Amino acid sequence: MIEAFIFDMDGVIIDSEPMHFEVDRKVMEYYGYPITQEKLEGYVGMTNPELWKAIREEFGMAQTVEEIIEYQLGHKIEVLRAAEMQPIEGIRELLAELKKGNIPRAVASSSPPVFIEAVLEKFGLRNEFQVVVSGEQVPKGKPAPDVFLRAAEQLGVDPARCVVLEDSKHGIDAAKAAGMCCIGFVNPNSGNQDLSRANLIVNRIGDIKLSDLAEI
Repeated sequence: MIEAFIFDMDGVIIDSEPMHFEVDRKVMEYYGYPITQEKLEGYVGMTNPELWKAIREEFGMAQTVEEIIEYQLGHKIEVLRAAEMQPIEGIRELLAELKKGNIPRAVASSSPPVFIEAVLEKFGLRNEFQVVVSGEQVPKGKPAPDVFLRAAEQLGVDPARCVVLEDSKHGIDAAKAAGMCCIGFVNPNSGNQDLSRANLIVNRIGDIKLSDLAEI
C-alpha cells in the first residue's frame, strides 16, 4: 500500500522547463558560449551545480560555477515572479485527492531551495507538502537516489511504499534507484525524455487516480 507521494517540481508542478531553457541559453550567450535547447535537454533533472559544472567543463568556460549560478539564479527568480502562470493542470486536484486519502506529500526537486520556495509561494502550495527537499541538500543529485531517499526519511516512510511523479529520465532513474514506484508524466515542454522505466506513464496529471497508485 502507498504510504507517501513524492513530486518532482519542474515540469510536474510548474511548467518551468521552457523558462529554464530560455534563461540558461541567455546565460550562455551572456558569457559568449551559445548553446541549443536540444543540448540543454540532456541536463534536465540535474542540480544547478552539477549542470553548470558539466557545461563549464564541456565548453571550457572561464567563469566559476558559483559565478554562473549567481547570475543565472537571480535572473531566473525575476522571470518567475513576473510570469503569469498557474500550476500544471491537474496538480491542485491531485493534491486534494491525496490529502483526502491521508497520503503524505513531499517535493523532491533538483532546483535550488530558494527557487523551490519561490514556486510554492507563488502558487500558494507550500502548506500542501509536509516535506520539501532540494537536490542541492543531499550528497548527489538525480539520477542518484539521494533526494528521494531523504524525502522518504523525513516523511518517516519506507521508500518501497513511495510513489514518485517525474517528467525526466534523470528523475525516473533516481526514483527507481531509490526502490520507489514512479509515474512518468509526458510533458512536451521538458524535451525529449526517455520515460520507459516508469511503472506508469500518463499524458495528463488528471489521469492519475488513487486506484492507479494501489495497482502500481
